[in-house]
Amino acid sequence: MRIKQISVFLENNAGRLAEVTGVLAQAGVNLRAISIADTADFGILRLIADKEEAALEALAKAGFTTRISDVVAVEIEDKPGSLARVMELFQKSKVNIEYLYASLEGRAGKAVVIFKLQDQELGLSLIKEQGLAVVESF
Repeated sequence: MRIKQISVFLENNAGRLAEVTGVLAQAGVNLRAISIADTADFGILRLIADKEEAALEALAKAGFTTRISDVVAVEIEDKPGSLARVMELFQKSKVNIEYLYASLEGRAGKAVVIFKLQDQELGLSLIKEQGLAVVESF
């Protein structure tokens, strides 16, 4: 199963990230995973929220540009080599990873890694074949 990720496009100005998180806080939205990538002029904030629709509505009302994408969240053991195992699986099967980041969510001894894959269906089937746990909701 895929999870919905919200991407927020931000000018690279001081305080913009604080504005986004403030808007989400006022809307009662809890962030389950977050990542930001930037250039000199703009940034892309990627997040997974517990209340996706409320997050989108609040961000739109505040004038932020957003986009929804499907991502795959995989629970792995929190120990050396666990991520390498998944990377090797994707490499051998030629599944291209567009980007990844870790989640704030997780159980003791586990980590959750969020993947944006070029071929989501193939990636999901490989993960399941290997007996890895796919996180279906946050």
